[in-house]
Amino acid sequence: MSDEQSPASASSAAKPRDTLPAPVVVQLTTLPPVPCPYLPDRAETIRAVMASGIDPETYRAFMDAGFRRSGRMIYQPVCAGCRQCVQLRVPVNEFVPSRSQRRCWARNQDLAVSWSAPALTDEKSALYSRYVRDWHGRPEDAEESTLRTFLYDSPTQTLEFEYRDASHRLLGVGICDLSDTSLSSVYFYFDPSEHQRGLGTFGALYELAWCRAREIGHYYLGYWVRDCRAMDYKASFSPHELLSETGEWLPRLMRDADGPSRRSN
Repeated sequence: MSDEQSPASASSAAKPRDTLPAPVVVQLTTLPPVPCPYLPDRAETIRAVMASGIDPETYRAFMDAGFRRSGRMIYQPVCAGCRQCVQLRVPVNEFVPSRSQRRCWARNQDLAVSWSAPALTDEKSALYSRYVRDWHGRPEDAEESTLRTFLYDSPTQTLEFEYRDASHRLLGVGICDLSDTSLSSVYFYFDPSEHQRGLGTFGALYELAWCRAREIGHYYLGYWVRDCRAMDYKASFSPHELLSETGEWLPRLMRDADGPSRRSN
């Protein structure tokens, strides 16, 4: 595998945030409600802005205010009567893998991992189509144009991690946004026929190790939704911090029961 040999290798000091980004004035648009993708019988309302380009530290400031991105759209849930979408991040040097996470790490040591600027290929498009069709049951989202708009059209600094087996077969792809002080998991898709490997969990462990080796302080896992079982895996990365409604990051130690990951962001 690549240079990181443990999901919790020797700790090192995180890089300090010397300065905050300059204030940015944006015009947010509240979009009409749509069915909630996480909770049944709920409606989702977001406010959003389209970004042609945004520097990494400014985007991190958006995340610290509760925003995420989908393609070039930077958005925040503002659902009436519901605040379950909570931003979750892991302090990299404090992370301690669980027993099941250590087993997952060991189980995937035969994989080769590389990273580079995102580049959509026919191979990746085919993998994504299988993933959304067979793992999530959403064949309507399997088009290459959807993948390109959703993941590969990024307004900020973005990395792509590729996970391949010994025969060079592509098993998983992780898309992450990078700043000097953070790595944010945007999405991870994988070969459903290899689900026994726990590739979603392994991808997050690898990205955490990648951060540690580069003294990156925080790893963002996106929104955690308490009542959505598909989000349970996020809370298993412990300790972690949750963004409060007052804009404070609050530490939280939680180790859920071990189970299969259905990782998506």
